[in-house]
Amino acid sequence: MILNGSEILMEVLLEHKVDLVFGYPGGAVLHIYDALYKYQDKIKHILPVDECGACHMADGYARASGKTGVVIATSGPGATNLVTPLATAYMDSVPLVAITGNVPTSIMGKDSFQEVYIAGITMPITKHNFIVRDIDDLAKTVRKAFAIANSGRKGPVLVDIPKDISMAKTRYSKHFLKPSSEKYGNFDTELELIVDFIKESKKPLIYFGGGAKDASENLRSFMQKAKIPCVHTTMSAGTVAHNDPLNVGLLGMHGKVTCNTIAAEADLILAIGTRFSDRVALKPSEFGKNAKKVHIDIDKSEVDKNVGIDCSIVGDLNKVLAKLCDFVEPAKSTEWLAYIQKMLDKENSQKHDFKAFEPRNIIEYAVSKTKEEAIYTTDVGQHQMWAVQFIKHAKPRSFLMSGGLGTMGFGYGAAIGAKLAYPKRPVLHITGDGSFLMNLNEVATAVEYKIPVISIILNNQTLGMVRQWQASFYEKRYSNTDINKKVDYITVAKGFGAVGYSCKNLDEFKQAFDEALNLGKPVWIECLIHKDLKVLPMIPSGGTVKDIIVK
Repeated sequence: MILNGSEILMEVLLEHKVDLVFGYPGGAVLHIYDALYKYQDKIKHILPVDECGACHMADGYARASGKTGVVIATSGPGATNLVTPLATAYMDSVPLVAITGNVPTSIMGKDSFQEVYIAGITMPITKHNFIVRDIDDLAKTVRKAFAIANSGRKGPVLVDIPKDISMAKTRYSKHFLKPSSEKYGNFDTELELIVDFIKESKKPLIYFGGGAKDASENLRSFMQKAKIPCVHTTMSAGTVAHNDPLNVGLLGMHGKVTCNTIAAEADLILAIGTRFSDRVALKPSEFGKNAKKVHIDIDKSEVDKNVGIDCSIVGDLNKVLAKLCDFVEPAKSTEWLAYIQKMLDKENSQKHDFKAFEPRNIIEYAVSKTKEEAIYTTDVGQHQMWAVQFIKHAKPRSFLMSGGLGTMGFGYGAAIGAKLAYPKRPVLHITGDGSFLMNLNEVATAVEYKIPVISIILNNQTLGMVRQWQASFYEKRYSNTDINKKVDYITVAKGFGAVGYSCKNLDEFKQAFDEALNLGKPVWIECLIHKDLKVLPMIPSGGTVKDIIVK
């Protein structure tokens, strides 16, 4: 077939089973949008309020579904609006393909209207990017983009298509995709060493991260056969269910005291699909100081980067864990498990007022009404940490947050993308007033496309996490922390065509949430909480479990 570049782009998207894209039109992508019009029966397009929202939607769709998210933006400001969400996806290893338009090749480099060198701008925050300068290279370049986005450690790839390339014609032939056949080195020697480590260990611990979310079954099988307890990062919440007897819980800056204590006391740490980030290994020289450390990950560059490792395997986690299961024997962990349970019982026995209008009670009520079916998204701040602490995580890909970059404004777009991936599952967007003011505009998109996302706004009228740090480490000098925006969330929601509630106590919240679940519309529920509530426990940056703050 002889097709123009824009039609070829559509055909390659269909080759990759893409039936949903997010984007915003403009001059440099007019031919691409003309093609989208022709292909509208095969590819649905979601028009957001801006390109930033579109990319967060594609990101949320990818995180929830495991598919590749696709976003389209025009040149200049359209393309630069993708920068923060692309960096968000890059830091968290999310497969995205971003298609940007650009000025015609004949006027590139001449400071033409809405021209930016988007490939140069995004080079540090994408796995790879391309500028297509020849129409005959277009199809294979877009195919490469999808292959790169989904190979090894996944991530975003950008393809910049000048306007004349989107117009030019050439022959297109359908490409039949072959299954990926990535090869990694033989790791039998390392497996034998790991098995020996486990045999010798009396205090073994599995520490897994976001890279393990697609290996949850093999991870659970390995844990159960080896009888080794596990702790997890924020990015991997739900990979192992909260009520699994071997799941001790959250590790790191705001993790459980028990989890951080056993990481310090373990004599063997098996790090799986994680990168020893500074929110977990807050003081790298002290992290797991008493333990032999094994690192199993798909990305070689992460090995020995932050913490010294005794043994490593670079490869696909499913294959490595399945093979490890064939050899491993139960660890000598009976006393260790009993010791951990005793600590957990003590930590969990702390008194709590279940009638107070506080984040724990708000979140736990929402969880009780949606059971294990909900997908949760957050923005960044105190609400994010309360969410990871109090949600009863039970399924992989059901807790979506910006982990590496920490992007305020991520949550609402991500929630829209997640709801489009799973229309029948409830999607709850848990946010703070600071973050929500950065993304509430996308409720217009949710209203337009009838996407019933429920936003729970923990409104403490301050930048809560910043205030908490200022209280603990800056002698309560609250510099530019309080938010004095006079926003009437009920009125603003109504103006957008959504439904808004404002709650001052737990009974009001319960009534509002029950109604929201049955409305089938975008809903905001503002919860007016005290500004001095803190996320605890907390280990200060550069500290260890010895420095943990619990009250």
